[in-house]
Amino acid sequence: MSPSPVAQAHAEARRRLASAAARAALQSWQKVDRDNIYLSWMGLLASTVAIVAGGQLAAAQSTETWLHRLLGEDPERPESERIDPTAFTGVDGGGRPLALVLAAPMWAALRAVTQGKPVVQAMAHGHALLEAVVRTAVADAGRSADSVGMVSRPAVTSYVRVVEGGACSRCVILAGKEYGTSTGFLRHPRCHCGMEPVTRDHRPRPQDPVVVYDQMSEAQRHKAFGEAAVKAIDDGADIAQVVNARRGMSTAVVYGQKLQTTSEGITRRGIAGKRLGNQGKVPGRRLQVSLTPRLMPEEIYRLADDRAHAVRLLQRNGYLT
Repeated sequence: MSPSPVAQAHAEARRRLASAAARAALQSWQKVDRDNIYLSWMGLLASTVAIVAGGQLAAAQSTETWLHRLLGEDPERPESERIDPTAFTGVDGGGRPLALVLAAPMWAALRAVTQGKPVVQAMAHGHALLEAVVRTAVADAGRSADSVGMVSRPAVTSYVRVVEGGACSRCVILAGKEYGTSTGFLRHPRCHCGMEPVTRDHRPRPQDPVVVYDQMSEAQRHKAFGEAAVKAIDDGADIAQVVNARRGMSTAVVYGQKLQTTSEGITRRGIAGKRLGNQGKVPGRRLQVSLTPRLMPEEIYRLADDRAHAVRLLQRNGYLT
């Protein structure tokens, strides 16, 4: 089974740690004087930076223990090749100082106020941004430490992505993907996905995105994918096709109607491109693409007369095999 219980426990501990750091930082945000947002947050910034850096340190410190439990000790690895947890603190995943990143919620709140929004709404906006920043900074520090820890072990040749049930749609379709140890980890704000190393002796069976989807609750599915996408997937549509289609979403006038379409997967090699046919050149595209608009699942369900009609349209537009 993958992820292994050790990898699952590691990912869950990392998520709890990020949540705890966010709660502590938000307690500081509650102390902000709404009549003097700038000066009051500047006075709280140093202690908030210390809170987040502490969370990052704890996240990075867990790496060596996790790898030891998962892979065992490597007696030939010199002490100089063990990670330094302190090296992963004080900056966010983009290398920006925490003090700079943690000032962003204050600036966001002030910008909202200058735009005429109520102070309560402005503070709520800053609250949400602060939570996202802290959760991401702690998770990124832990993932960076995990990555460096794996690289420091010659036996580790690659890693597989570990995805939790409440992940977003983009993460779900990446579940179980295998990457080289030098490949950067694809993540988004508040992403809590993790990784599991692969060695000659430790080869976890990759997660299946469909299994991850099946394990999600109805509420989690609708939050991650949206109502129409869930309906399409439950009707048998390929989960990756449904999610990827949203990358190229736009609107087009088709037969006198304004419809949601996508430019994803419409080249000659794409599943939808092959089925839609009508290939040709369009400005800005190097390869020939289908000139017939590829409908989004939402539009298919809106246009279909019944389920059989919807299934035919889903097949024609490359969502069903």
